[in-house]
Amino acid sequence: MRSVGVEEELLLVDEASGEPRALATAVLAAATREASERKEEVFEAELHREQLEFATRPQTDMGELAREIADCRADAARHAGRHGATVVALGTSPLPVSPSVGSGERYRWLEEHFGLTTYEQLTCGCHVHVSVESDEEGVAVLDRVRPWLPVLLAMSANSPFWQGRDSRYHSYRSRVWDRWPSAGPTDLFGTADRYHAYVEAMIGTGVLRDEGMIYFDARLSRSYPTVEFRIADVCLDASTTVLVATLARALVETAARQWKADEPPVPHRTELLRLASWRAARSGLDGQLLHPLTMRPAPADEVVRALYDHVREALEDSGDALPAREALFALLANGTGARAQRELLNRTQSLGDMVIACARRTAR
Repeated sequence: MRSVGVEEELLLVDEASGEPRALATAVLAAATREASERKEEVFEAELHREQLEFATRPQTDMGELAREIADCRADAARHAGRHGATVVALGTSPLPVSPSVGSGERYRWLEEHFGLTTYEQLTCGCHVHVSVESDEEGVAVLDRVRPWLPVLLAMSANSPFWQGRDSRYHSYRSRVWDRWPSAGPTDLFGTADRYHAYVEAMIGTGVLRDEGMIYFDARLSRSYPTVEFRIADVCLDASTTVLVATLARALVETAARQWKADEPPVPHRTELLRLASWRAARSGLDGQLLHPLTMRPAPADEVVRALYDHVREALEDSGDALPAREALFALLANGTGARAQRELLNRTQSLGDMVIACARRTAR
């Protein structure tokens, strides 16, 4: 069974107003003191002081993964609560904010080299790591999951607001993130050697600081023997995070089996994949998506079912077929985090009240 680990980025916000607060240093200090007693580091700093990141352990059981995500979210809220703040799983801040860049050398380098782009990256994503046996298998997987990644973005869409305004997108985070020069979909690599040569060439330009700035939608992890899916928004509900992780593992297993059976990847051009990601960001699950196999418009529920059918065998083998199917139908019926945010705003007529309601939902 392939193991799965999840990294989630959370916004730190005032517990009364919902406004982002630059409290990462203080919250991390509290978390670190507790972690030293447990001998387990969970939380990390991110680019901006208004956010916090945690990483789960590698898990093979999705029920255990769900419990760990819930525990990490609750712990993050508890640590923030000591400073009059809380955490909220939103891809962007609905309220206006002037983010503050962290003090580390790496963050200062980004600030110096990328200017306004760095300041505008107060965005929260969800990264899913799925184990692979080798870089060769990992690259074969990357080549074969490319057309399915926009579907994961549509399912996770949770960032409709930007600087106090409705962006008209379901995932505006992904549009902001794509301002980095290395972000987005990739061409077919073919072999691990070609992948690594491509990465080395990108770093050799001097535009990127190091391999950590390879911001592909999916990449080989530089730290773990995994394929890392980076396309998703942080999800409002932990159940959606688990669904995305479940489907990511099934995509990896399906792609690896295709590779071993000498089935070639779908040869869509990168330009089409960019359009598919834009469509997913714009519509979420409330409109049309580009079908991964044909790159033609199709209803979102049809495309989601196509993803399920594509990975059904892997889901059945891991025992995840029924839970994933039920979670997919629930997501299609209830909507994404983006829809939930808009519905909450319609009820409360206040962005701040909406954020606080989402914070309660995050820690629930």
